[in-house]
Amino acid sequence: MITGPDIRSLLPIEILAGGMVITMLGVALKRNPTLTFICTLITLAASFLSVLFIWPAKPHAIGDLFLVDRFGCYFQALVLLSAFVVTLFSQISLKNFFPGKRKEEYYLLLLLATLGGATMVISTHFISFFIGLEILNISLYTLISYYRERPKAIEAGLKYLILAAMSSAFLLFGMALVYALTGTLSFQGLAATTFRHDSVSLTILITGIGLMITGMGFKLALVPFHMWAPDIYEGASSPISAFIATVSKGAMLAVLLRFFATADLFGFKKLMLVFTVIAILSMLGGNLLALRQNNIKRMLAYSSIAHFGYVLVAFIAGTGLGTQAASFYLTAYIITILAAFSLITLMSRSDNEATDIEDYAGLFWKKPVLATLLSITLLSLAGIPLTAGFMGKFYLLTSGVGKGNWLLAFTLVISSVIGLYYYLRFIFAMMRTDGQNFPIDSRPSYSSLTGLLVLSLLGAAVIWLGVYPAWLIRLVGSLT
Repeated sequence: MITGPDIRSLLPIEILAGGMVITMLGVALKRNPTLTFICTLITLAASFLSVLFIWPAKPHAIGDLFLVDRFGCYFQALVLLSAFVVTLFSQISLKNFFPGKRKEEYYLLLLLATLGGATMVISTHFISFFIGLEILNISLYTLISYYRERPKAIEAGLKYLILAAMSSAFLLFGMALVYALTGTLSFQGLAATTFRHDSVSLTILITGIGLMITGMGFKLALVPFHMWAPDIYEGASSPISAFIATVSKGAMLAVLLRFFATADLFGFKKLMLVFTVIAILSMLGGNLLALRQNNIKRMLAYSSIAHFGYVLVAFIAGTGLGTQAASFYLTAYIITILAAFSLITLMSRSDNEATDIEDYAGLFWKKPVLATLLSITLLSLAGIPLTAGFMGKFYLLTSGVGKGNWLLAFTLVISSVIGLYYYLRFIFAMMRTDGQNFPIDSRPSYSSLTGLLVLSLLGAAVIWLGVYPAWLIRLVGSLT
């Protein structure tokens, strides 16, 4: 039975769902992309404010399906803020690529995908988690291929459809094995039965959990489940690439952290060994594959593989400091990657996205403000001091060394040095003086003052978190 506190705790999700229905009814009455865009922003803003309103003093469980606590509310806020920024820059992107076409369904799909991510981060049951995941995935299939007139958009959408379906199959098969053995699909129920089995049953249980980890690994694009990331990032529009990198991956990481903490799975040394191997391969593989990329979106795709490998260093450290470090780093990464893809959106002309390294040659001499903002984001991704990325990596190293994971800490440092090369490569390209035949249309970049303002705020946040991270450290420290 649903109670008043249950309804209050689910207010962000209710606002998202209700706002989406109202927006859809508005589209049915009168198609107006500007009005739909405004309704989308209002819905996301209202849902975010409701998260602050319900911020719980103590956790509130809704059956076995959801747990509304500070951890869930924090990640809901990240999901909603990311979706808000993506929506702002989607309007700019749609205006450039589809100036005379109807775009209302795009915003509805964006709201639906956000609803899926917001549901996932408070899930404590495989059913609620999987429903949220599929709501997110089904929306992304269309959003990735939405710019259908671009040659790589349909290809990217089909690749994501096939691989996402395959990862869902792994998840379902793993859930079926766990349910057959334990008789429960709740995270807490799994914790109560984990250590009550003989060696054969325990092997089946670990196999089921391993299959679920495989499905989650696809969503996070970790090695060896990473093959889809560069093609999807390149084929999708820049705002949707940002959505995948922030909302989709962030929600899945939140589920992974909650699942292992609630089900008390950090004690399985074999599972932690698997994650250790995946983390090392992701950190090294992601950075090495990014070295030869001339396309900035493919470079960011490969670097994201490495960055989520970094996050696994904190994840392997377990609850407490590990969860805090992972939450801090994910926050810094989301802000930085939103700034990077937003800048690509502003720099792109109406007939083509500015994704090649040559598109940015001489940018410092043509558009110093945008070049400075892009440099800040790249330096943060590289982990240079006075940026959010540096503080995030320092936090990750602290959690790894604190648990004695010296191999992971050493790999993080070495792979970060490797990654420094391709980030600086783009910065040096912007400093070139031979970019007189500047290929990027100068008008769209400054035509949207709102976009430039939001991008400037994101860049300022990257520096602020690098100089004064104490407030965020205290905040993530209160989540556990």
